[in-house]
Amino acid sequence: MPSSSSQIQTTIFSGRVWKYGDHVNTDVIFPGKYTYTIARGPELAEHALEDLDPSFASEVQAGDIVVAGINWGCGSSREQAVTCLTEAGVQVIVAASFSRIYYRNAVNSGLLPIISPLAVQAIQAGEAIKVDLGSHQIHCSEGVYSFPPLSPSLRAILDAGGLIPMLQVQFAEA
Repeated sequence: MPSSSSQIQTTIFSGRVWKYGDHVNTDVIFPGKYTYTIARGPELAEHALEDLDPSFASEVQAGDIVVAGINWGCGSSREQAVTCLTEAGVQVIVAASFSRIYYRNAVNSGLLPIISPLAVQAIQAGEAIKVDLGSHQIHCSEGVYSFPPLSPSLRAILDAGGLIPMLQVQFAEA
C-alpha cells in the first residue's frame, strides 16, 4: 500500500484521477465499522472507499488525485476519512465543495483540499491532471481551470504537514 509524505514540499502536483460524485459521506470514504478497530497506518488505506469503489484500495498509487462533486466528506467528523486517503498516497482532493468539517480535517492532516467546481465538471476519471498551487490552476485534458489561492495560515499548516506538526515546530522554537 502506498504511503505519502504528509508534508507539502512542492507547489505542483501531478497524478491520475479517481473521480466521484456528490455528497460522498465520511462513512463511504472510511466505513464506520472500522472506526474503533483500526487506529492508524496502512490498514486504514486498505479500507478507503471500499463500499463506493472496491478497486480503489488495491489500485491507488502515491500521488493519485481524488476529484469529487459537491459536499465531499459530509457526515460525521471522522478523521479516518482523511487519514485513509493520505495513507493510500493521495495528496490532493479537488472538489466542487467540501463539508466544512472534512475540509478542516484535511488541512489539519496535511491533505490539500482544492475547490474548483468548473474543473470538477471537466476532469475525467483516469486522466492525468496537474494542480499548480503557485498559479492557482488545474490543468486537465479539457483545459486550464483556476481556483482560489490558499490563505497564508492554511498554507503554513499544509506546508508543515498538518496542524500538529506545525504546532510542534512552533513550540520547539519558543
